[in-house]
Amino acid sequence: MIFTEQPKKIRVMFTPFRDGLQSSFGGKTRLKDILPAMEFAANEGKIQHFEFGGGARYQAPYFYVGEDPFECMDKMREAVGPDADLQILTRSVSGVTLTTQKLKALELQAKLMAKHGTTWDRNFDYMNDVDNLARTGRPIVDAGMHHQVCVAMMGLPFSDGTVHTAEFYIDIIRKLLDKGVHFDSVCMKDASGTTDPKTCYETARGLKKILPPEVFLWQHTHDTASMAVACYMAGIAGGVDGVDLSVRPMASGTVQPDVRSVAHALKGTGYSLDVDAGKMGEIENMLNEGLKDYEFNPVTTTADARVVGFPMPGGAIGPNVHMMKEAGILDRYNEVLAEFPVVVQAGGAWTSVTPGSQQYWLQAFNNVLLGRWNKINDGYGKAVLGYFGRPPLKPDPKVISVASEQLEMPLFEGDPLEAAPDSLAQAIVALRERNLPLNDENTFLVAAAIIPGKNMELNEGIRLLTGKAKIVLPLKKKAIPQSEAQALPKPAGVLDRAVTTTCTVVEGGTTRTFAITIEPPSTDGAVAAPAAAPPVAGVGTPVYSPFAGRTELVEIRVGVGDSVTEGQVVAAVEAMKAKHDVKAPCAGRIKSIDALLGTDIEAGQSVMTIGG
Repeated sequence: MIFTEQPKKIRVMFTPFRDGLQSSFGGKTRLKDILPAMEFAANEGKIQHFEFGGGARYQAPYFYVGEDPFECMDKMREAVGPDADLQILTRSVSGVTLTTQKLKALELQAKLMAKHGTTWDRNFDYMNDVDNLARTGRPIVDAGMHHQVCVAMMGLPFSDGTVHTAEFYIDIIRKLLDKGVHFDSVCMKDASGTTDPKTCYETARGLKKILPPEVFLWQHTHDTASMAVACYMAGIAGGVDGVDLSVRPMASGTVQPDVRSVAHALKGTGYSLDVDAGKMGEIENMLNEGLKDYEFNPVTTTADARVVGFPMPGGAIGPNVHMMKEAGILDRYNEVLAEFPVVVQAGGAWTSVTPGSQQYWLQAFNNVLLGRWNKINDGYGKAVLGYFGRPPLKPDPKVISVASEQLEMPLFEGDPLEAAPDSLAQAIVALRERNLPLNDENTFLVAAAIIPGKNMELNEGIRLLTGKAKIVLPLKKKAIPQSEAQALPKPAGVLDRAVTTTCTVVEGGTTRTFAITIEPPSTDGAVAAPAAAPPVAGVGTPVYSPFAGRTELVEIRVGVGDSVTEGQVVAAVEAMKAKHDVKAPCAGRIKSIDALLGTDIEAGQSVMTIGG
């Protein structure tokens, strides 16, 4: 039991409006649905410190909601007033993106974040690379924001006593102090909630011994394994000055614990929170009202002790489950989890926080679906080869060799910031080619969405600025009232199998024949992966996505009239934030392209048709 004779207030950063949204919905929420609760929390609840941007909550507004993240930040600042602290989360050499950036891009990022209301920047490096933390922290300081540097923590899913220990974490801050890096506070950041309480306590004690007295010590964790309150109590006993907390309906599960839980746990200990737990009920009611049309996934709202063996952050579990469900492969979820320890150990035990968590997840996904190491995920491979910094342990030499061969990239030991592509220059060219307004915000919107090899027409910044943003909201499906359903005309029959028929279209003297496959209705929303349809006389063979659900068509490699061989890659779809090949099921000539680039492809929907 913790206790202090000298009463101490523990500061709270309130997370429902960033991490809560990310961990529950992948950040895919409209601003109007959460802004009233945020305004109430600041003005009536007297909450001083909010997390409001960065992480996936920078990208999600324009990737999936059709909203400009900078405009969202401005409106949030207006709602909370000029005096509240608003904090963002940045990812060292990746900033608010998923790929490495040059230093000038991170300098522009810091400038824009400060311009649009940010006062605190929490910066972590998933490799815990001290050089990365030092270099990427300077733009934050130069922009005038509070610089909070992180030690990224997690529990290892395999046995090793040299990394992810208290002394390992303490040594990171010791090295930063030796480098003379300016930071205003330190955060013990555990994105997966898998660090044990003893390590939290020992890390906090050790850090307090070496930190200057004016430097705050903060703690962040998730309640995925039901460990968060115990870890916070251990951290507070060790000297932590502030913690991250949320409120229902976005609390516990994959998010942070509810303010009320920790306030109750601290009763009689001499410690107390600097927020009023009595206001949480009203904030909760406003969030429930604002989010009443959203569908909460039980995977993100339920504790799962298995996370100690697959250390995934709360903000990644929800989106990955959603993407697997969309792609029709949720039945493989447990297999992907079981592969996690393998990819963590082989990669070098970098911390499972974005983008590292996504790299682990996608490699485990590839290993399960395609065979272990048969396809190296681009991000995982680059991380193993050193393009994101130095991992804590040396990666498996076999995996290094396979990654280098598949990605056609050498082992890298230089500065990731120098090796990064010039995303700002690419963004400026893209904006000029399309006669779009050229300013700092637009340049960064496009640059932050650039992924190597991805068609610029599908860049989410370009889509937003041209009015073609993709809207993907996790809203509840509206059921038809029984009275209305009974009034609907009864179908003549119900399909019990897929039916392929033909359709002939005559346009401008040109006659085109298409194969149309009609799938039977599904009772659970999932569909079996379609087998390649047999050739129909005079029609051809449809080419399908390799997934049994919805994916996005991101690449078409052939045109009408081109000859293809069986097994040739003719297109690509995006699933699980990665590109996957679409292969020709037979040899022949392309008769038609049946889907548009950038559109969603459903199971059983033809991407193109091959003739004889």
